[in-house]
Amino acid sequence: MNLSEVLEPIAAWFRALGTPAPIVHWGHPVMMAIVVFVMGSVVGLAGWRGRVVADPAAASKSRADHRKIAPWMFAFLAAGYTGGVLSLVMQQKSILESPHFWTGSIVLGLLATNGIISLGGFGGNRPLLRTVHAYLGSVALCVMFLHAMLGLKLGLAI
Repeated sequence: MNLSEVLEPIAAWFRALGTPAPIVHWGHPVMMAIVVFVMGSVVGLAGWRGRVVADPAAASKSRADHRKIAPWMFAFLAAGYTGGVLSLVMQQKSILESPHFWTGSIVLGLLATNGIISLGGFGGNRPLLRTVHAYLGSVALCVMFLHAMLGLKLGLAI
């Protein structure tokens, strides 16, 4: 049994709600674009500002903003990931063949790893783990932007 078959009963339930096709097709991309471009940019900029700004008060505020917003961004991305997968199943499209699915999976994996590093206190506030966290987050943001482009291509193709 493949992933689409496992998720089909859930997708059928959502289909039965009579959600208009444009919402099923474009709802995920619109909502996720907000998360990726707005929250992703704010989280990334706040994180880097906390590292590079010379003013200790400004750096501290940026780090606090990053700490407040990043978990929410991850939660919205995880929920959006689920919604995107269900949207594909609702439209009876393949999931695992889509590069968009794989980049989304990579983003969640990178951000989960970053969350674990952060929740672990950066291994006792080790500078190396803080640097890994910063660059891993930056890679995740770049993959998110690639993910958005692949998603637009997918949306226009189906």
